[in-house]
Amino acid sequence: MSNINEIASTSTANLLKQKESLPKAGGEAFAQHLKSAINEVNDLQKESEQAIADLATGQVKDLHQAALSISKAETSMKLMLEIRNKALNAYKEIGRTQL
Repeated sequence: MSNINEIASTSTANLLKQKESLPKAGGEAFAQHLKSAINEVNDLQKESEQAIADLATGQVKDLHQAALSISKAETSMKLMLEIRNKALNAYKEIGRTQL
């Protein structure tokens, strides 16, 4: 019986150590991650706009790279919009929850 207690106390101690070593996953971490993702999408959009401007003026050096840049920006924007829609739906669902 004492072996079980020792194992339980050791497991509990290990879990507490692991919890302390994990980074804090509070609201600030989520907000920072979200801000970083939005900035990345914004950078891709700027690259895409530059590629489109280069295409329009005939200054494009590599048509394939320009098309890839535009495609990346489009895909990342679609993904960001889907994430936003899911977050809004979750927020609305929480608001409808009765306590």
